[in-house]
Amino acid sequence: MILPRAVFADPRIARLLTLIRAALRPPAGAGRIVLALVLGALCHTLFAAGVLAMIVAMFFGLSESLGTVPWPWAALANAALILQFPLVHSALLTGPGGRLLTRLIPGPHGQTLATTTYATIASAQLLALFVLWTPSGTVWWRADGVAFWAITAAYGASWLILLKASFDAGAEVQSGALGWMSLLARIRPVFPDMPTRGLFRLIRQPIYVAFALTLWTVPVWTPDQLVLALCFTAYCLLAPRLKERRFAARYGDRFDRYRAKVPYVLPRRRKARDQPDAQ
Repeated sequence: MILPRAVFADPRIARLLTLIRAALRPPAGAGRIVLALVLGALCHTLFAAGVLAMIVAMFFGLSESLGTVPWPWAALANAALILQFPLVHSALLTGPGGRLLTRLIPGPHGQTLATTTYATIASAQLLALFVLWTPSGTVWWRADGVAFWAITAAYGASWLILLKASFDAGAEVQSGALGWMSLLARIRPVFPDMPTRGLFRLIRQPIYVAFALTLWTVPVWTPDQLVLALCFTAYCLLAPRLKERRFAARYGDRFDRYRAKVPYVLPRRRKARDQPDAQ
């Protein structure tokens, strides 16, 4: 099948294809190539494992997991598992956190690999949260019949929205591929421009909104799932404020105009002339 030329003109796709082509023809350098491939494999393995663990664990309302901490100490262990993700995730996006990321990989390639390192850490955090959680053993409600299939469909749709939002923001950054592929190709990482396409035309924070939707569209409800949903929804509402400060400093008036036109998390009906620039 031949794809329309417009598909390749889309900067989200063109940028990703350019990176893949460069990575498929790496310049000589055995040590660099091995480092890139090993860290890439580690990153994407943990990424897949973390996402899969999250999908499965929340589908069952966190009623099934491998944590075995006795109660009431399990409450503290679970609280630590919840807090470690937003705290570390946000801290690594600060100036000092970014500098720490570049030092985690010894040698001259730490800065190039920063996005891969960040995605690897985030994936390991998610994997730990959902694998090591100690279930309370209480199930409040379990959907069945038509309700089960309707909620399951909503849960799947929420994950598809999250996938689309991540693509719109830059699949190579969100997945951690930008770092190791750039190292493999021995090129400087090219970061996506300020996202305004796709779901970012409707709201400024579609990734966080989609993440929150996955928390509330599960077919099994337990005290565990409710605590997780409340904590992470609060994070999804508050954390983007820090992200937008960075965008305001980086993009200046362009981001101010975008922010004035596009709502934060709830889409609104707008006239065609109010659409943001798709750059």
